[in-house]
Formats: sequence, C-alpha cells, structure tokens
Amino acid sequence: MNENIEFLQAFLKNPGKVGSIRPSSPELAQKMIEGITPDKDNAVLELGVGTGAITKFLQEIVPDDKSYLGIELDRDLVRLLKRNFPDMQIVRGNAVDTMAIHERSGIGKIGYVICCLPFVSLPNEVGEQIMLQVDKFMQQGCTFRTFQYAHGYYFPSAIKLREFMRTRYGKSKKSQLIVKNVPPAYTLTWSTD
Repeated sequence: MNENIEFLQAFLKNPGKVGSIRPSSPELAQKMIEGITPDKDNAVLELGVGTGAITKFLQEIVPDDKSYLGIELDRDLVRLLKRNFPDMQIVRGNAVDTMAIHERSGIGKIGYVICCLPFVSLPNEVGEQIMLQVDKFMQQGCTFRTFQYAHGYYFPSAIKLREFMRTRYGKSKKSQLIVKNVPPAYTLTWSTD
C-alpha cells in the first residue's frame, strides 16, 4: 500500500498520536539524519517511526543491527515497518517507556535520538514524560534532533519542548525552513556528546 495512504489511515485512526496527514519529505528526512554516523557504540534511537520516511534514509547509514532501535506506537505501522525494514530493529511501544525498551533491546549506548513525535498534539503530561526519557539519554552524552512544523512553532507545547531542552542543554541549532516538506518544518538539534 502507498506510504501516504498508510500514514493518512494512521492519522484518521488516531489523530492525537499521529501529528500529520503526510510522512516527512525526503528533504526533511535528509536534514534529520545530517551529520549522523551511527555504530554499535553510538546507536540511533528513532522515536515515532511512522511509515519509515526517515528510517528509509537511516538504513543507508546504519552499519548493523546493533546500531539502530526504532519505537512506534501504532500496531499497523509496526507491521508495515517490519515488512519494509526487516534488518532494522523496530518495536511496538510507547515513548514514555523509552529507557526500559532500550534496556530490553540489547542495543548499546545511544549516540543519537531522532524524534518524530507530534509534541504539539500530545497531552502535556505525555510530552513531559517523553522529554524526561530523552533527558536520560542526553545525560549519557548524545545528540537529540527533532522537527517542528512552521505553523506550530509558537504553540505552547512547542515552546515548552524548546524551553525544556534550552534550560538543560543550551540553545538549539535550528535549520533553515524546509519548505519542500508539507507542512514546512525546521529541525532542532541539541548535543551533549
């Protein structure tokens, strides 16, 4: 089935947990993985894998099955992902349990967290729990990258995420607006490595 249709079905089934009606564009995906060089001692953790729009590019740079862990909540999307990316370790789970999922996975140190979760549409308490999980990885030394849509950049939840990270890890490195994404988006990067 077409990736756009799969994504739209997931959005219609649960719009509070899927933040867009379309997968990330190749331009946004490439910006999300820019500068990432994973290995078993600096694995990539992808939160909110969706249909694999970013995973598609990650699989080209991930050297082995101990260098990547993807977490996706939607059962149907996980089935699709396992079929499309059989060599990538993708599990069904909730991002509020990220640390426990990572510990069970057998994957080594996380060097990169790629976050595609829709913080703007998540309940505040859920977003806060997820950020506390991300914070645990940041304290161990890693790079955290997420994106925010231009139209939601000044929504309270988007500001809250940036403030949470800024108070702990300084100002983000913000990309130019990626206009070829629908809707246009910025990437935001913090690093403690």
